[in-house]
Amino acid sequence: MSIRQSPAVRPLAAALSFALSFNALAEVPADDAGARSARDLDEVEVQGQRVTMPNSVKYTEALVDTPQTITVVTQKVMSEQNLLSLRDVLTTLPGITFGAGEGGGGYGDSITLRGFNASTDITTDGVRDSAQYSRTDTFNVDAVELINGANSVYSGAGSVGGNINLVSKRARSGDFTLLQGSAGTDSYGRIAIDTNQDLDNGTAVRFNAMAHRNDVPGRDVEEFERWGIAPSIAFGIGTDTRFTLSYLHQSDDNTPQYGVPYYSAFGGLLPGADRENYYGYSNIDKQEIDVDMLTGVFEKDIGDASTLRSLARFQKVDQLSVVDAPQGTWCLASGVNPANGQPCTVPDTFTPSGGPRGHQRDTSNAIAISQTDFTTVFHTGAVEHALVAGVSFSHESFDLTSSALFRNPDGTVFVLPTTSISNPDHVYTGQINPTLTGRTEGTLDNQAAYVFDTLKFGDRWMLNLGARFEHNEGDSVVWNIKTYTAPTATNPNPDNTNIGAVLAIPPAAKNSDDLFSYRAGLVFKPASNGSVYLSYSNSKTPSKASVNGSCTLSSTTGTANCNVDPETAINIELGTKWDVLDNRLSLTAAAFRNDRQNYRVSDPGNPDNPLGEQQLDGEARVDGISVGAAGHITDTWSVFANVTWLDSEVLQGVSDFCIDNPSTACGNTAANPDPFAGRAISGTPERSGSLWTTYDLDRWTFGYGVTYQGGYEWYSTSGANAGAIKGYTTHRAMVGYKVNDSLSLQLNASNLFDKDYYVRVRNNGWATPGDARSVVLTAAYRF
Repeated sequence: MSIRQSPAVRPLAAALSFALSFNALAEVPADDAGARSARDLDEVEVQGQRVTMPNSVKYTEALVDTPQTITVVTQKVMSEQNLLSLRDVLTTLPGITFGAGEGGGGYGDSITLRGFNASTDITTDGVRDSAQYSRTDTFNVDAVELINGANSVYSGAGSVGGNINLVSKRARSGDFTLLQGSAGTDSYGRIAIDTNQDLDNGTAVRFNAMAHRNDVPGRDVEEFERWGIAPSIAFGIGTDTRFTLSYLHQSDDNTPQYGVPYYSAFGGLLPGADRENYYGYSNIDKQEIDVDMLTGVFEKDIGDASTLRSLARFQKVDQLSVVDAPQGTWCLASGVNPANGQPCTVPDTFTPSGGPRGHQRDTSNAIAISQTDFTTVFHTGAVEHALVAGVSFSHESFDLTSSALFRNPDGTVFVLPTTSISNPDHVYTGQINPTLTGRTEGTLDNQAAYVFDTLKFGDRWMLNLGARFEHNEGDSVVWNIKTYTAPTATNPNPDNTNIGAVLAIPPAAKNSDDLFSYRAGLVFKPASNGSVYLSYSNSKTPSKASVNGSCTLSSTTGTANCNVDPETAINIELGTKWDVLDNRLSLTAAAFRNDRQNYRVSDPGNPDNPLGEQQLDGEARVDGISVGAAGHITDTWSVFANVTWLDSEVLQGVSDFCIDNPSTACGNTAANPDPFAGRAISGTPERSGSLWTTYDLDRWTFGYGVTYQGGYEWYSTSGANAGAIKGYTTHRAMVGYKVNDSLSLQLNASNLFDKDYYVRVRNNGWATPGDARSVVLTAAYRF
């Protein structure tokens, strides 16, 4: 049920714009940090801004002794900057860009991490959360962990560039209640509550809830509305046997953001267009999301050194979206068509055509997953072992129904009205006849067994080993639907009867692979508070890596992939980590190579490839350096900063056969047999970084942040629509005031200097403008 359909929520949303802000300014108390014990395997251990332990039980050591770059954004850091969505959080982390529009899984977060797609490499509490949807609120998130580098051994199939883990809030010891609310520019309003009650008998209950709405800063039409609840109950706190049951429900009613016409040849935004304009149909476009997640975690201590932990979860994500991309024929006020530079006849006009226009997607993702881990510490002679062994089982299902809304009653396509570029009409008044255009179903089953062991050789040396074996099996069924065929010179009267009818449901296309992934890391500790490490890890990506990805069995264009072996990537990393200033501040630095050793490329016309299967001839590489700091420089001055340099390159982008036999089908020529080789990987900025710092003066707190992302090249998998995307720098600021021990006030300003910039770019198509300047007044009342 969407917010707009809920009479109970609608008045509340309207009243939010008058509410005071109670964002998470009064920090929920954290447990004392220290070495991980058997009884706090799920905790994110925090000292001020500095996280000392990652969340997953698969990491047995403190972050300073973990041979991998892991960046953790705590709930405190998110609250200080008023970061509400996953995209907000990831935007402040270097090396991440976002794709435009929608992929095979539907409209939602499309993430590129260190040059490689990570849209399905998201986990919640260490287990898979692969549905493609917009994760719009962090009200039930304690931390966001960014794990960099090939990482299949920890998170399973895929994870070429790394993975993103969301750590959920849960019931725990202690009593606190935090009331939240917010008001700001662009009709921003928010109320929330986070309360935990310890019943003093080993049982605690926690309840999170929020209702939120805002218009998109700097845009005329887009708006977001949502509400959510997240209760949890814990039994056996402080005992050898513990059980936690948690539930999350969130409903969204949003306007999907495709943005504005963007052509790099014209410097980005087309001349005459306005970044505030809406080029879709505001009365048609929508994104409705319902997320339900039920999780149970059982933990049993076995003696003083071992723990058995089992997590079970069922999650369902339903999303209905209708989108209208700003794609079609443009005629600038100068009388030029920007797509080809040729003259056009009606200046300052836009005729919508092609791309997703009146495109409705009704998707449903479901996952049932069970993960059991055994953690123990023991000795073999003088060597101490911290061992984790586990198994996981998951079943996912996916259902997608696609429809075209702008059709005649017989299902044929009609021409949409021409509108102005400078002042587009975004209200649709024509006919709507939903016509079925596609139906896809898929399943994915995964069974995995893994083991990790950290061997400690005295106080100076550690060897971190890990291995994972998994069986990944999935299928896809793409229904045959009668679609509209446009007349051509050779076929002037195509058969367009029964458009939208189901012609056939073909047999399922199946993919089944056994995957083996591993890692090894050698750690040297020159001092107790520092480490130097060298690590090596890999990832495996099967053709059916996600439930919403389909595979094909034969193709004349050389794009079949069901029978192609898994892709392989490796990550080599040399780094150092130090906890300095009496362990108040963590410093990290690493140099790495992420090598996608073989990825699938099309292989059209190869006589030795009669099924038209893709070939594992592609190779791409990212060399980089990352530097980070988190914690307190003094008792009153904190910092959270990260900088990344990425040198990306496609080493081979077409098949061996296509290099030897250039053709139009291959998209290459004898003079340029590999048009991809030597290019930077699409969507990979060379330089990016962010800083957030706060300074406390008794009752006052001052915060300042800056985010920089360098420009990058964008092009599609075919090499089309290529162009240079501009970089940007944005600033943000915060002023907080502590009224008394219970009440705090905070003022946040985002994009402080109202910078015009663009994210989620599809060059020679569209891009989403970054949010304009916004101001939110916040307060927190805690008891």
